[in-house]
Amino acid sequence: MFNEKIKNEHLNRLSSEDFKTKEKLPVIVVLDNIRSLNNIGSVFRTADAFLIEQIILCGLCGTPPNKEIEKTALGATSTVGWSYFSSTVEAIKDLKNRNYHIVSIEQVENKTWLQNFHLNDKKIALIFGNEVYGVDQSVIDLSDEVVEIPQLGTKHSLNISVSVGIVLWEIVRTKI
Repeated sequence: MFNEKIKNEHLNRLSSEDFKTKEKLPVIVVLDNIRSLNNIGSVFRTADAFLIEQIILCGLCGTPPNKEIEKTALGATSTVGWSYFSSTVEAIKDLKNRNYHIVSIEQVENKTWLQNFHLNDKKIALIFGNEVYGVDQSVIDLSDEVVEIPQLGTKHSLNISVSVGIVLWEIVRTKI
């Protein structure tokens, strides 16, 4: 028999103020030309759930404040830090100057399978690509590592927001 469902007021959620001061996972999510505002909002919500450091929006990504982003972010744009760069390459150069390990999530030769990827106390930036074209080759060329999510079906393609959730959970799972 299952216990009674926990009510929202008993979930011990952090306040916005506590969230901002809490130590974050040393992970930055970089969105490389994501078109869907709903996907961007979903990434904000997932970033909040896993207490990551920041989101960097690049290129044609929409930015907060935006009602379409808020539909799925449910307020996470006010808790998760974010910044914008006109190009993902520019963002990566900035991140490398700050000693981040650049990890693209893509299907390439000589990749690391997600289950074999380890944070190892590094500050990392995870690059997630466009819904149609994936991570741009110029970005892959600047990456320190490329990680692939194993897929068993016929599509070998996941929605960007689903990919972010899978990768962040795998990282968090190894830390708790």
